[in-house]
Amino acid sequence: MKTKHLLTLGVAAVAMTLPLAGFAQDDPAPVPGTDASSDSIFIFNSLLFLVGGFLVMWMAAGFAMLEGGLVRSKNVAMQMTKNIALFSIAAIAYWLIGYNLMYPLGNWSVGTDETGGYLGAFGVAVLEAVGVSRDTADDYGYASTGSDFFFQLMFCATTASIVSGALAERIKLWPFLIFVFFLTALIYPIQASWKWGGGFLDTQFGFLDFAGSTVVHSVGGWAALAGAIILGPRIGKYASDGKVQPMPGSNLALATLGTFILWLGWFGFNGGSQLAMGTVGDVADVSRIFANTNMAAAAGSVAALILTQIMYGKVDLTMVLNGALAGLVSITAEPLTPTLFMALVIGAIGGVIVVFAVPLLDKLKIDDVVGAIPVHLCAGIWGTLAVVLTNSDATIGGQLISIAIVGVFVFVVSLVLWVILKGIGGIRASEEDEIAGLDVAELGMEAYPDFTKAS
Repeated sequence: MKTKHLLTLGVAAVAMTLPLAGFAQDDPAPVPGTDASSDSIFIFNSLLFLVGGFLVMWMAAGFAMLEGGLVRSKNVAMQMTKNIALFSIAAIAYWLIGYNLMYPLGNWSVGTDETGGYLGAFGVAVLEAVGVSRDTADDYGYASTGSDFFFQLMFCATTASIVSGALAERIKLWPFLIFVFFLTALIYPIQASWKWGGGFLDTQFGFLDFAGSTVVHSVGGWAALAGAIILGPRIGKYASDGKVQPMPGSNLALATLGTFILWLGWFGFNGGSQLAMGTVGDVADVSRIFANTNMAAAAGSVAALILTQIMYGKVDLTMVLNGALAGLVSITAEPLTPTLFMALVIGAIGGVIVVFAVPLLDKLKIDDVVGAIPVHLCAGIWGTLAVVLTNSDATIGGQLISIAIVGVFVFVVSLVLWVILKGIGGIRASEEDEIAGLDVAELGMEAYPDFTKAS
């Protein structure tokens, strides 16, 4: 009998200790949100960069599909070529020059007396050795340099993707790719260092741009605007009587797919820009960013849906797609501090901006094939200004002057570069090649060989 009671007590004692078996050998049970080891912080921060980075990389597919659907059939293969090539060139150019211009030698302390806050360092990006031992280092650091480089590269490549769609159907391949090299090696990294590298816009003007409404999106928009002005409109786009001739895209289903891919990738774009996932607070912030990002996109889409019905009597799918993208661009400058209601307002205004900006460009005879300038430049400016509505640290003066400085720098440098490229070998396809389609003229192949008809 005693043996039976002792056995029962023993089993009970073991059962009581089982819930504790999962804890570390010598450490007390962790209390959520109060502590995290440097190993855990390093791992989760690096993981956020990597997951966010490959989501942003997936946006490259979104841009390709969106552009492929909005250009005519005779130019689809050209757009696919431009998109795979620009991403690859950006990867090399950013490694070779761009990363160190933003973060000299992988150091996030740009803006110190050593750099002056205006320009980083020239040199090839060097990543840290793999497998650092705890015996030789007390701390791994904030996150792996490789994950940061990968994440930042995706943003750089996104800027080039913006330019591609606006200049579609009449620009030659190689001049465009040369421009991409300079954009991703020099233009984008220099201005990005002024904010994200701790440069003078950050330290002197208190400029706030969480994930890049200005640093990424308006930069792509300014570069595209300069190119569109120098390049001129497509043949037949604007009639002599001032009427705009519609040039419908080849595949609106593909364009819709591209928009959904971009929408998905934006969670990495904005969420990853929290730059930290090592604590409960950081994860809560990332979750809030996801929710606000989604709300702004939905609001931009619905705003364009309703407004086109009111203005034109029918819903315009391309406007609805760009309305969603404009909502995403608008919330990108500050996706953390707004409430869901304010995210809805910010995104909806972005959708409205697109509906009015597209015909305005046509009145100015600036031909933007996919609406990149209204979406990324116009909504990017709005989103950067909207930061003051929800973040008390932002000032309207600091936001305005920073937008202006970045805009003047990118537009003027891009304009000069486009003029130089035009003078050296020309940037525009011949009239014959444009009419035939750049697929055949530039590549000697067609995306839809059984269906393509020159138009």
